[in-house]
Amino acid sequence: MHHRHHAHRPAARPQLADRSPLGELEQAFLALAHAAEPLTFPAHLVCDTPDRAAWPVDRVRTHLAHPSTRAELREQTWREVVRRARELGEPWDVVAVAMTVPVLRRMLARLARPAHLERAEVEQEALAAVAAALRTVDPGADRLDRELFSAADRAVHRLAYAARRRAARETDHAAVHLDHLCSVLQADHGEPADELTVLARAVQARVVDVSEARLIARTRLDGEPMHRLAAECGVSVRQLYRHRTAAEQHLAAHLRRQLQEQ
Repeated sequence: MHHRHHAHRPAARPQLADRSPLGELEQAFLALAHAAEPLTFPAHLVCDTPDRAAWPVDRVRTHLAHPSTRAELREQTWREVVRRARELGEPWDVVAVAMTVPVLRRMLARLARPAHLERAEVEQEALAAVAAALRTVDPGADRLDRELFSAADRAVHRLAYAARRRAARETDHAAVHLDHLCSVLQADHGEPADELTVLARAVQARVVDVSEARLIARTRLDGEPMHRLAAECGVSVRQLYRHRTAAEQHLAAHLRRQLQEQ
C-alpha cells in the first residue's frame, strides 16, 4: 500500500557536480520515495513502534542504519527487501541495491584507489557485485546485508589490485623502453642521450607528436600527477592513461626497429 509522506521530503534534490553510478541510483531511489504515490514498506519490519503502517523506502533505509534498530528487525527487513527484489523485480531490485548506497559510499571512500582508476568505474563494479549477490545470496543466511557488502568489497579490491598491477607493468615497460632508446642513441651518435633527448628525437622522427612527448615528460620525468593534466586537457584520467600508453607503445616499436638495424 502507498501513502503520501511529506516529513522526509528534501527541500531540493542534491545537484551532482560529477555524475556517478551511485548518484544516478540514489536519484532513482529518491524519486520512488518521493513520488506522488511514494513506494512504501511495512514499517513494523524495521521499527518496534512505528507511527504509521507503512513508510517510504528512504525512511526505512534511514531507520535500518540507525544504531537503535534491533538486529532482529534489521534481519527481517533485509530478508523482505531481498525477497521482493527477487520475486517482484522492478522497482524493488532498484530499492534493494539502493539500500546499500550509504555503506558503499563509506567503503569506497576508504578504498586505496589508483589514480588512473576512475571513480565511476569503481562505483559501477560495486553496484554490479551487489546486484549479482542479490540473485545468489542464501535468503536464510545471517546478516544478508553483510553478504552484499562483502561482495562489493571483494569486487572493488580485485579491480583496484588489477589496475595497480597493470600500471606497474606499464611503468616498468616504459622505463625499459626509454633506457634502451638512450643506449641506442648513445651508440649511434657517440654521445650521452638522456630521456628528454630521446623524446625530442622521437618527435623529430614523428614517432610521437609534441603533445605526447610532453605528456610522457611531465608525468614520467617530472612526476606531475595525471589527474592535474587530465583536468588541464579536459579529459578523463583513464583516457589520458590510455593516450600515454599508446604513445609509449610507439616508442617501443621505434626501439625495436632501431635495434634490428644495428
